[in-house]
Amino acid sequence: MENGVRRWLVNVSQWNPSEAQFASVISLFPVDEQTAITRYIKFEDKKRALVSRLLQYSLVHEVLGIPFDKIIIHRTAEGKPYLKNSIDFPFSNFNFNVSHHGDYVGIASEPLCLVGLDIVSITTPKQETELEFINNFSPYLTVLEWKNIAHAGSSEEMLAEFYRYWCLKEAFVKAIGAGLGYGLGRLEFHHTNWTGISAYIDGVESKKWRFSLSKLDEKHWVSIARGLPNKADELCCSNLSLPELGFTFRTLEELISNVN
Repeated sequence: MENGVRRWLVNVSQWNPSEAQFASVISLFPVDEQTAITRYIKFEDKKRALVSRLLQYSLVHEVLGIPFDKIIIHRTAEGKPYLKNSIDFPFSNFNFNVSHHGDYVGIASEPLCLVGLDIVSITTPKQETELEFINNFSPYLTVLEWKNIAHAGSSEEMLAEFYRYWCLKEAFVKAIGAGLGYGLGRLEFHHTNWTGISAYIDGVESKKWRFSLSKLDEKHWVSIARGLPNKADELCCSNLSLPELGFTFRTLEELISNVN
């Protein structure tokens, strides 16, 4: 089922378009997508939003063969994108998820399993200490997670440890499409040096989910959550046990070429 699996990343810090170039690319999208992109105030945020759309449309076109101008992508109330086109999908539960933070924008897709993706950029807070910043998220962390963060070492190491937990939690709620209203304090991650990651939900280990966490560079981490949908069949269960694929870096030139 690897035909429906994609893991793509773009380093947006390497793309510095002129206003004319940016306008040219954004004009390729439907009006509602253009509005969603241009609502951002900062240009860097607009750039991330545009690259996110390029990844989504390029992936759907490549995997499903839908012409770019015929692709219809909607979003749930919680913001998870999904394909609205009425076609016979070659995969029973094709879904995808996107994330952007810092220098990176990414997308992940699965043919059968639910998938969630999250990217974090470890940023030192400006108006408060690292510990004060982490304390803001105390309702979303378990006692064990707090203990591991507190014993991580320096304040910088504590911040990095917090972001790794947060990255995994975000990937999970994005996979199920629940948003922060899910109650992240119900979710606890166990790991051995951030390998062999398992999730406990309300104190019970979940066998329906697999997680991976990867370091992109000194500031950025990326996580993938894959889970079984309701009424998962045998094929879907076997798909969950497949090893996690690595990410492929895509360039803006490649994505724009796909569009054209």
